[in-house]
Formats: sequence, C-alpha cells, structure tokens
Amino acid sequence: MRWRDAMDAALYGPAGFFVAGAGPAAHFRTSAHAPDVLATALSRLVEQVDAALGRPDRLDVVDVGAGRGELLRALSRTVGADGRSASPETPTAPAAAAPSPAAPVPLAHRVRLTAVERAPRPDDLPAGIDWRDEIPDGVTGLLVATEWLDNVPLDVAVQDGDGWRYLLVDPASGAESVGDRVGAADLDWLHRWWPAPVAAGRAEIGRTRDDAWADAVGRLDRGLALAVDYGHLRQERPVDGTLTGYRAGRQVPPVPDGSRDVTAHVAVDSVAAAGAGVAGCAYTLVSQREALRALGADGGRPPLTLAGSDPAGYLRALAAASAVAELTDPAGLGGHWWLRQPVGVDPAAFMAR
Repeated sequence: MRWRDAMDAALYGPAGFFVAGAGPAAHFRTSAHAPDVLATALSRLVEQVDAALGRPDRLDVVDVGAGRGELLRALSRTVGADGRSASPETPTAPAAAAPSPAAPVPLAHRVRLTAVERAPRPDDLPAGIDWRDEIPDGVTGLLVATEWLDNVPLDVAVQDGDGWRYLLVDPASGAESVGDRVGAADLDWLHRWWPAPVAAGRAEIGRTRDDAWADAVGRLDRGLALAVDYGHLRQERPVDGTLTGYRAGRQVPPVPDGSRDVTAHVAVDSVAAAGAGVAGCAYTLVSQREALRALGADGGRPPLTLAGSDPAGYLRALAAASAVAELTDPAGLGGHWWLRQPVGVDPAAFMAR
C-alpha cells in the first residue's frame, strides 16, 4: 500500500502506536516530555496571547497530539489551573470574597485546557483538562502542536526515468516497491516545494501536513497557533528523505506495523505558507533555541554560592538548567523549528525578541 495509508493504520488504527499501549513517552523524548521547562516557557507565551487578546473571559489552550497529556498537566500547574482557588492572585480572605467589578479575573480562572489525541482519555488526567479526538472549532487563545505534524501520514515518492512515482510499502516487513505515477495535486506540491535532486532520490510529499496545519489554524477565531517540530527548508531538502522509526528509546527501521513510531521531518516552509494562507497574516519561523531564550529559558547554571546557602535550591536550579540545555541543544531537541501563526491579532506581539 502507499506510505500514507500504511502510516495512518500503523499510528492511528485501533491497535496503532499512538492509540494503544503506554503512549509515546515510553519510547522516546520530545520537548513535551521535559514538561516543566517547556510549560514555564509556554506559560509566558500564554500570558502574551492573553494580553494580545485583551484578556478575554475565556482563554483556550489546545494541545494537538497531546500524548497522554504530559504538557498540559505541567502547564495546568504553572498557570494555577489545577487548583484555581490557590492562585496567588485569588483573594482568600472573607473581606475579599466579593471583588470589585473592575478587578481583573485571574488567568487561572479563565484558562481552559484541551488535549487533542486519538487515544482514550488517561484515567489519571486531572478533571480540569478536557480530552477530545478532534481539534475544537472557535478557539480563542493558544493552539500548540508539539511534534504532531511529523506524525501526520504522508506519501513517499521516488524518481524514475521520466518523473515521480509513489513508493509502496509492505506493512509487515517494511519492504518497498515502486507504484503508480504521482497524482496531479501531489505533483504540483513536489514541483513547488521539493526540487528534484541531481541523482535519483526520495521525496516525502508534505501536502497532507499542509492541509492538517491549515485546518488547525482555521479552528482559531483569534490567537496564536504554534507548531514545534523537526523540519527542513526547500533549499535543504534531504536527498533520501527522513522517514524513520523509534521504539523503546532507539531509532529503528520505519516498519509500519503498529509497534513503533513512524515519522518524517516536516517541510516547515510549505506548512507555514499553508497556515498563512488561512490566517491572512505573517508568520514567524525560528529555532527552538531562539524561541525558548526569548521566553526566558537561558539555561544558565546557578551560582556556586547558592550551593552553600541553599543546597536543595541549588540542586533544583541545576536540574532546571540541565533541562533547558537539553531543549536548546541544536544537535538535539533544540533543532526543532517553532512556527508561530497569529490569527486575528497583531503579529508583532509574538515576534522573537
């Protein structure tokens, strides 16, 4: 079968990798699996979105491809949404029980967290986190997709003597064979976004990712859509593609049998153009390293003097610095792209700085 169909069954079928079992965190680490650092940075981004929207009565935070809810669990603690009455902004004294009508409503009381994932809702997920299998309409706030697009199924093509043909794959073994000529829509995408290599090579047709991101951006009424993923640009497409697999912490062949993650890097410039076409305004595309540092995650080591005055605090600060270093390492998770697409708000509010 074509790779797109094989990936869909292997990842999202009834026994698929993302639907059954312990979830992706049991097999590999993403930025969302260092949740406290990422959540702290994203909480600052949530505050920027909230301010840009004029502090609406309800602020949505929607996590697409949420795994088992790791990121939203951490974010709920960071913004105080897991215990709204405990927010430091929330008056607790009897005399403050009826705040002035002019008093701002704390973010913790306005934020609504929604996880989007095909797997069943985890039994231990906090009640304050909604769980859906599709992106809701009418989102006002932040929509974040951390390593989601790289798992949107796509077709793979190979050049023969006179053009592109689809690659077919045996789901049980991963063995490939050459199929029919590429259809008109996919061929148009290849001509625009994947320059033909000098020698025969492979191409991963990102049109399905473009469509998925455009649909996600279209679910926003106002706010910011953020995609975080490995990717490449038109002038640097890999000749042999990037399709691979991961299982139990190791990179393995991309056999689409449901036992492993099957992933390919994202043509981020193509995806960005598709989202901008829906939003009708500019996007920004920066490295995760640049984005996190702009949000205050610099990874600096704590001063040694803290070890003498507060040993436990020093160890906590050292662990946090180590986590930031992991997320900003250009050879690792720091190699992610951050694609930020505003919708209905001034793009300048979210520019890297």
